[in-house]
Amino acid sequence: MAKFLTNREENYSQWYNDLVIKADLAESSAVRGCMIIKPYGYAIWEKIQAELDRLFKATGHVNAYFPLFIPKSFLSKEAAHVEGFAKECAVVTHYRLKNDENGKGIIVDPTAKLEEELIIRPTSETIIWHSYKNWIQSYRDLTILINQWANVVRWEMRTRLFLRTTEFLWQEGHTAHATREEAVEEAEKMINVYAGFAENSMALPVIKGSKSESERFAGAIDTFAIEALMQDGKALQAGTSHFLGQNFAKAFDVQFTDKTGKLDYVWATSWGVSTRLMGALIMAHSDNNGLVLPPKLAPIQVVIIPIYRNVDQLAGMSGKVMKIKSDLEAVGISVKYDDRDNNKPGFKFADYELKGVPVRLAIGPRDLENNTIEIARRDTLTKETIPTDNLTAHIQALLIDIQENIYKKAHDFRKENTFYVNKWDEFLRILDDKGGFIMAHWDGTAETEEKIKEETKATIRCIPFDSPDEDGVCVYSGKPSKRRVLFARSY
Repeated sequence: MAKFLTNREENYSQWYNDLVIKADLAESSAVRGCMIIKPYGYAIWEKIQAELDRLFKATGHVNAYFPLFIPKSFLSKEAAHVEGFAKECAVVTHYRLKNDENGKGIIVDPTAKLEEELIIRPTSETIIWHSYKNWIQSYRDLTILINQWANVVRWEMRTRLFLRTTEFLWQEGHTAHATREEAVEEAEKMINVYAGFAENSMALPVIKGSKSESERFAGAIDTFAIEALMQDGKALQAGTSHFLGQNFAKAFDVQFTDKTGKLDYVWATSWGVSTRLMGALIMAHSDNNGLVLPPKLAPIQVVIIPIYRNVDQLAGMSGKVMKIKSDLEAVGISVKYDDRDNNKPGFKFADYELKGVPVRLAIGPRDLENNTIEIARRDTLTKETIPTDNLTAHIQALLIDIQENIYKKAHDFRKENTFYVNKWDEFLRILDDKGGFIMAHWDGTAETEEKIKEETKATIRCIPFDSPDEDGVCVYSGKPSKRRVLFARSY
């Protein structure tokens, strides 16, 4: 299996593409720039989705669904928003097809032109705030805490499975509040939810911070983000939360009467993560043998592979193996027993390594006699043989250890590849030789930010929340600076 993967150190980009395909996660579709998420890939997304959905509901949010189509006039009501998305929008202009009179197949019926074009949602702020106008009249109607699981479309010239596709899956939260303070608190709360999920479930260390003005979401007053470091030294934005102020409420005239009887505009947030998290999961942890999945997100946490010479031997083992399987499942561990007879054990070992299954159990007739079992862990590729007497507790502890070890490895990698830089030549050298995260002073101007981006393709990923006040000079302009910001090349 792994021999079909390009070596990660030789060509990281091709290694990633090979792995997505060979591990049966996704493939390109007949529609340019769109992907098919295959069952195994979708099973991982379902694990991501389920845990995030639990976290959202634990913080008081509820799910709803809004239309895929957005009237063009809605998008134009918030100037910064339409400017930010105008070049990415897919537009529906007609509502009917017909047979061509000249026998050239199906054509768009020119007489079926829509009175107003519809935009396939690139994001849903506009249509949701149009709805909120009908829902909100008084402070008693607030707070609204809604999340939507959906697909969106943004035209992309250069696409890459999971990382950047024309259509992708995501969730988008849209909340409405009576005060600025409540909205800011919500935006900060949700970026913390994302960070907690990334670190606890994905085993992915992240840096939380604010985006620079030029990197903010279109129509936002402030954007918070979590940034993760991939194994090739590039950053990946893993989630964003936006404080929208009253911009969308003013655009759609969403006002409410407060407790004093005064009329005011509603305060808003939006926040989201997407199937891009799948790309982060792959690139942060995997190796030349295939995927390395943290147990909390692995669709199969334990695979059991029987070693046998004939059908009679397999039948004689099945009772003992099924008891092991049921004991593990009873404590909430997902288990697959692969007793297929069309593939040899060696093929199965390689296949499950490729798919990133955290723990592999191999058991044969001799193991049954000795009351032992061979355990292989995917993160370290090490094996051990242990008695089966206390197997369930051992596997439970092992899964916890694997989760923690995968996080530690990613955290250590980030630490080793985070550089505090004061000189421009050093900035350039590190960026070209190593990549990684660069913490450097910035003078706070959009002009300097743009020049750095033009000359290096590195951007300000975020202004970290925990970046201390520190007098210094901008790494590029030499002008005064009060704190360091996070630079990196990114996906």
